[in-house]
Amino acid sequence: MSVHALRPSRRAFLSSLALGAAAFTVPGAFADQLERTPPMTEGPFYPDKLPLDTDNDLIMVNDHITPAVGEITHLTGRILGPSGDPIKNALIEIWQCDANQVYLHTGDSESKKDQQDGNFQGFGRFLTGSNGAYYFRTIKPVPYPGRPAPHIHVKVKKGARELLTTQIMIAGHPGNDIDGVARGGTRNVIDRELLMIDF
Repeated sequence: MSVHALRPSRRAFLSSLALGAAAFTVPGAFADQLERTPPMTEGPFYPDKLPLDTDNDLIMVNDHITPAVGEITHLTGRILGPSGDPIKNALIEIWQCDANQVYLHTGDSESKKDQQDGNFQGFGRFLTGSNGAYYFRTIKPVPYPGRPAPHIHVKVKKGARELLTTQIMIAGHPGNDIDGVARGGTRNVIDRELLMIDF
């Protein structure tokens, strides 16, 4: 996965090749094969009621003219299979809280109606083409009580089959070191690097 304005680095290299279990060989590269993006918890706030608008632009809802509050982020990447080939027609879903720390889920938004950004879609989908690429326009994630590591949830499906559920986090954010999910959901340094994105 990668985001707009990604800095060239080892982390960027690994992250741009994430979300796939692919064998990938490059002479002199950092590893002999592409590492599989580690799975992480779906969390409690996958939308319990999907919005009417589920496209890949989370900062504009339907025909509204007012965009969501937050730092606009362009999230892009490719889905690759075990052989390194792009996966066509993979459905990528993302969801996250708005800039006011509210998820599109009744368990969170019911008690925070006065805080919720009604212009933030909170959930989006994208179907990959022949090159396995996806694109979302959203906001840079923010921390919220109980999760000091800002993150975006990601689910990858192919037909009725779920291939991966994971999260991406902001590289270098101080909340990563004290977030229980971020620390507990990664088993080693490589896994942790694969979940971190330079914004």
